[in-house]
Amino acid sequence: MARVSFDLEFIFKASPAIIYKFLTAPDCLVRWFCDEIDITEDVYTFSWEGSPEIAEMIDDIEEERIRFVWEDADEGEYLEFRMYKSDVTNETILEVTDFCDDDEIDAQKDLWTSQIITLQKECGG
Repeated sequence: MARVSFDLEFIFKASPAIIYKFLTAPDCLVRWFCDEIDITEDVYTFSWEGSPEIAEMIDDIEEERIRFVWEDADEGEYLEFRMYKSDVTNETILEVTDFCDDDEIDAQKDLWTSQIITLQKECGG
């Protein structure tokens, strides 16, 4: 099964600083992304329903970009969040890049959309 990347874009009323906090702070991540989290330096252990997944943060530009590489990811795969202010609307744009099997794109996009809707509610839009 071929692995492919996909990108999603979401609009937020919240500032990049607030979104960045919700992407990196343990007390915020458990509010929208995972059930539990343990962070040791740049290694994040996310848990869902008792099942841990380990990712290393390999890129961190505060209020701009965060990139994780999952422990069991294929070569060149990553999870990335990019955020910036729209010059036209002054809203914050959050872009998500992830990878999945090519027959799972729709399901993964639906999952991310659901997760990001929760994030929007948690961080005030």
